[in-house]
Amino acid sequence: MGSAELLRLSTAVAPVSIAPRAPDLRPVLIVLHQEMSTPGRVGNALRLLGHPLDIRRPRFGDPLPATLQQHAGAVIFGGPMSANDPDDYVRREIDWIAVPLKENRPFLGICLGAQMLAAQLGARVAPHAEGRAQIGYYPIRPTAAGRAICANWPEQVYHWHREGFDLPADGELLAEGSDFPVEAFRAGHAFGFQFHPDVTYAMMHRWTTRGHARLELPGARPRHDHFSDRAVHDFAERLWLRDFLGVWLAPTPLILPDAGLAQAAE
Repeated sequence: MGSAELLRLSTAVAPVSIAPRAPDLRPVLIVLHQEMSTPGRVGNALRLLGHPLDIRRPRFGDPLPATLQQHAGAVIFGGPMSANDPDDYVRREIDWIAVPLKENRPFLGICLGAQMLAAQLGARVAPHAEGRAQIGYYPIRPTAAGRAICANWPEQVYHWHREGFDLPADGELLAEGSDFPVEAFRAGHAFGFQFHPDVTYAMMHRWTTRGHARLELPGARPRHDHFSDRAVHDFAERLWLRDFLGVWLAPTPLILPDAGLAQAAE
């Protein structure tokens, strides 16, 4: 066999080497609303993935960036205030969400943050018509679009709210609920979750202690149910969060290792 033939065979069977894409480890912008608030499990998981957290509290004077080009994404968390409140910082945060929407950057709104996203997109944010609240674990029903993003949703997820929102005109419904029908939606690469995948065990203790008066609201679950239901549903919610964050921080595939799951949990 001649040298030309050997060269042809070697190039035909040689595997193509594709260099893996380096992960985008820019910081994630974290927006919190109280002095002692933390990003909880979401923050733990992002740190485990290698992302620094750029934590800001606009309520206490921190500015928000004019662009997200220096960040891998942004998360606005929850709080006891309403997206309908007239406070300047509430309006500034809602207006600022136009930045990740315009730049098509990863954005996540959790509870109040989801209501702010809905408001920015022109949807109504309002209390339940009968004054009901969701405080504790409640069932969730992912849509086909939701399952296309994450196949394994938990049967129930943790809530702490008494306002909800309509599905924005440009939004895609990802999960439904009962008293508050819109549980999760997306608009481009912006996601809004009415529930709280960020809550750690310590946070649950703190919320049910300091916010115990809200456990008397119609529809709220008693305190002991929060912890007994957590024992049943928390592991599935933790796995789901791991899968979601990998999708949310696309196009770079980011996989939270199973070994780090316990660290991200609490």
